[in-house]
Amino acid sequence: QVQVVESGGGLVQTGGSLRLSCAASGSIFSIDAMGWYRQAPGKQRELVATLASDGRATYAGSVKGRFTISRANTKSTVYLQMDGLSPEDTAVYYCKTTILDVLGYNHDYWGQGTQVTVSS
Repeated sequence: QVQVVESGGGLVQTGGSLRLSCAASGSIFSIDAMGWYRQAPGKQRELVATLASDGRATYAGSVKGRFTISRANTKSTVYLQMDGLSPEDTAVYYCKTTILDVLGYNHDYWGQGTQVTVSS
């Protein structure tokens, strides 16, 4: 059993900043990657940023230069620093953790999501 818990969402004005946290715990053999996705009302869930186990980060074009994904030394916690927020960033943000089991198979686990609202 793996648990993924996000925190740090809230309401912020345009141009403001927020920092999201995501912690994975439970029966974890190895973490392959952790990442952030978001879903705005009426839209599909989209990738925001991911961080692979080797430290490689990937960003959506819409957030590149404004958002930064990083991880704690434990490597089971990732952060999303969001600067220069705009109303277009308003969405529920979800954390996905990809776990490798002992046989090398990937398993994805999602958190419950945290709401980010940016007012104009």
